[in-house]
Amino acid sequence: MEPPANPGDGPVELEFTVENVESALYQLYFDPVMERKNVAQKWLTQAQASAQAWQFCWALLGPDKLPEIQFFGASTLHTKISHHWSDLPTDQHESLRMQLLSHILHFSSGPKMVLTRLCVALASMALNLIPQVWSQPVADMVRAFQPQKADSEGAQDPQAHCLALLELLTVLPEEFQSGRLAQARRTQLRGALVGEWAVVCPLLRQLLQSQDSSNQVKEKVLRCLSSWVGLDVPLGESHELVQDCFGALSNPELFDTAVETIVNAISQPDSQRCIDALVNLMPLVLGLHDQLKTAAQDGDMETSHGICRIAVAMGETHSRVLLEQVEHWQEYLALVNMILFCTGIPGHYPVSETSSSLTLTFWYTLQDDILSFEEEKQAVYLQVYRPVYFQLVDVLLHKSHYPSQDEYASWSSDDKEQFRIYRVDISDTLMYVYEMLGAELLSNLYDRLGRQLMDPQQSAVWQDTEALLFGFQSIAETIDVNYSDVIPGLIGLIPRINISNVMLADTVMYTIGSLAEWLADHPVMLDGILPMVLQGLVKAELSVSSVSTLKRICRECRHDLGPYAQDILTMSQDVLVKEIHKSSQCMWLMQALGFLLSALPVEEILGRLHSLITPHVQQLDTLAQQEPDPTNKQSIVHILGMLSSLFTTLDINRQADSLEGASSPRPTPSQSTQNPVVVVLQQVFTLIQNILSKWLDDSEVVEAVCGVFDKSVRTLLHDFGPMVAQLSEMLGQIYCAFPQASALDLARQMVHIFAGEEHHTSNLKSLIEVLTSTTLTIFHQGPRDHPDIAESFMHLHAQILKRKPDMYLSDQLDVKRLFYCGILTLKFPETLTVKAATLFFTELLPRCKDMPSLGEVLQRDGKLLTETILQAIGGESPRSLTEHFSEVLFSLNRHCPALLSQWLKETLQTPGFPSAQVSTEQKNTFRQQLLSEQTHKRRVKDIVKEFSLLCRGLQGSGYSDY
Repeated sequence: MEPPANPGDGPVELEFTVENVESALYQLYFDPVMERKNVAQKWLTQAQASAQAWQFCWALLGPDKLPEIQFFGASTLHTKISHHWSDLPTDQHESLRMQLLSHILHFSSGPKMVLTRLCVALASMALNLIPQVWSQPVADMVRAFQPQKADSEGAQDPQAHCLALLELLTVLPEEFQSGRLAQARRTQLRGALVGEWAVVCPLLRQLLQSQDSSNQVKEKVLRCLSSWVGLDVPLGESHELVQDCFGALSNPELFDTAVETIVNAISQPDSQRCIDALVNLMPLVLGLHDQLKTAAQDGDMETSHGICRIAVAMGETHSRVLLEQVEHWQEYLALVNMILFCTGIPGHYPVSETSSSLTLTFWYTLQDDILSFEEEKQAVYLQVYRPVYFQLVDVLLHKSHYPSQDEYASWSSDDKEQFRIYRVDISDTLMYVYEMLGAELLSNLYDRLGRQLMDPQQSAVWQDTEALLFGFQSIAETIDVNYSDVIPGLIGLIPRINISNVMLADTVMYTIGSLAEWLADHPVMLDGILPMVLQGLVKAELSVSSVSTLKRICRECRHDLGPYAQDILTMSQDVLVKEIHKSSQCMWLMQALGFLLSALPVEEILGRLHSLITPHVQQLDTLAQQEPDPTNKQSIVHILGMLSSLFTTLDINRQADSLEGASSPRPTPSQSTQNPVVVVLQQVFTLIQNILSKWLDDSEVVEAVCGVFDKSVRTLLHDFGPMVAQLSEMLGQIYCAFPQASALDLARQMVHIFAGEEHHTSNLKSLIEVLTSTTLTIFHQGPRDHPDIAESFMHLHAQILKRKPDMYLSDQLDVKRLFYCGILTLKFPETLTVKAATLFFTELLPRCKDMPSLGEVLQRDGKLLTETILQAIGGESPRSLTEHFSEVLFSLNRHCPALLSQWLKETLQTPGFPSAQVSTEQKNTFRQQLLSEQTHKRRVKDIVKEFSLLCRGLQGSGYSDY
């Protein structure tokens, strides 16, 4: 069938006729060219919004049309009714209703997608007319769908009519839930629909109980109930129907839908008010326990998963209410035990069971509810439920067991990841349970671990040991266990563990790491523990756990590691040279060694530092002499990254501060003694220059070089002073040759720290002039391809204005061009770049009164700045940036209100500026509101936000709430 016309040729000129709509639909569905599909899509959207759509939609529903065309006709009807209802005269409402009902009956046998859209259209119509015009919609719909007499002409299948009615009753609440309605109208409609439940509920019960109802009808009944439950219909009025749903659980074809419906029904928070109904449902939930056990034994994951969902929904949603039903305490305890069975369901998650993870949040809820009772009542509940929680700990530890290594090796990477996340969830649950069980839980775990390690037969099963350590680690990671009397025993037991199994060894490492703070208070225990960590360090498969544990020990116990320093440094140097660890773990290891070196006597640090980094510096020297290639580059970046990591944590001043006031304070280096890091940096400076001479055009290498100095500056602060002169010169040379954002960021750090020191002013001033001149050239050539440079440049100058504004008095800084660069940066699409520009202006504007050069520029270009900001607010920039633009307007209003008033008046006079959506009156109101507010920044943000929404046509759309 050939389409009669081609809307792609000129969609705007085409009339909205049936033929043209069909043609556009053919183009949308069957044209292979995406551009023409898009044109058709746009035109069809316009067609749906047109007045003619009320007519052509019926023609598209003709029996001779393709299902896709019929679907568009039904969708158009829904669009017109839901969005253009006011266009339809009231005297046509009744005929529209009759037409819709007639077509729904006609399409009751399919296609399903057309039937559903027609039902949604009628539901939307009902929501427009309830309750004033259409007072009893459900009763009317039921009447319209009564099975016709067998001998009547054109009679259709009664089941099809029944299914169509159920579809209509299902989409009615769904359409209400999805519609955008004013709160008052929503409340009114909800009340009216809940009133209709009295008609719907008996009908659904009758169909569900009827012997004649097919599975298809019963499934539709269940879905319909789910839909109405979403309206918060009282459980007291529907609990008999919910009880009937339990009968459907024995039917395999209905099982999944029945589970979904029951869970939805009992998960409604409002149903807590219907205590009798909940109590009546309890035996039905408990009655599923046998079916659950059978399913678990047979490995029927779907059935056990479904029943588990029902039990958890009942227990979790109504935990508090059911706990308070003291006369039914045994039933609720039975439900809790049923959920405990679900938690411990046989099999390994997620491969042979998927139910246990559903139950974990229930245990949080139950514990919170028990602990929220007053003390006396709480004691009674704890007497009943503490034993259950001890059982829960056993179950959780068992569920955290790894499978055998062969089985684990057969798992997919996705299954392994899900199991890892599952163990994290178990860990969180154990940590939470500790609040209820307290020190007794740790004693319990310790006793079991002791028995296991003393019995050769038991300790042969590594999973048991691993699970107990996992339990300890889960608790120690977040709970302060420093005062626990079992930790010394645990530390004593750990060296007895055979860590030949990788997974067990991993957990041993993490457990030691979680006890690092305890070890800092009990350093005598390091003797038995540290060798295990160093032993793990040489194994690549323990890389993450051993390195992170060593880092934690070096950070927490650094003052007590002197006797072990040589062993740690030797072992670390060995694994680094042998390249056992991946790059990120090498960085962690260097950070660990930085902590370690920081705490050593000052006179020892430089020697040990040299022995640590010399092999890497030598390798760097060799690489610097070779011709650039990708392999060399990665090695250079890696070594520079290791130096950065080391210098991040090597801080002798912090160590001196932390020991201040101790009985024998550590001597601080004299003024003439340079910081060891500075000595090393000066020694490798020439080498770094050699590297840069070959890799200057590679942003990754330059960034790595800047990273070494950046981390050093941040850590050493003023101790870095001796490096300022030569680093300033090198940074200027780097940036002139090949501008990179990382060089600007490093310069910003130097300004931040050294701007107040007069003897560094000359070097910093020269550096800033070179960086600024070079960046202004980039802006002149077109900065759009360098948002990172624009962002860093704005941050640098915001820092200068904050820390050393008199640099702006220099004749070498072109303040006019700087100001204009700021305006250009405000127009960038990148969020972070625009934020940096707004920060620049909020630092600059307060200085304009005191600095004539800035005042002149503001006088000249302030109007352009105002215009740019208004354009951005009006729709040029994302709404998320409105708050930042408002800060610039607030600063303008605070520091030059008269000028801002004039600029606003002049710019807002332009018709259609900053948006055609705002009237002259609205612009004047905005101007007056803005100018009247000079003290409350929050108020200005609200004013600007409201104006921005007006400009975008979003005022009153609900977006103002976000």
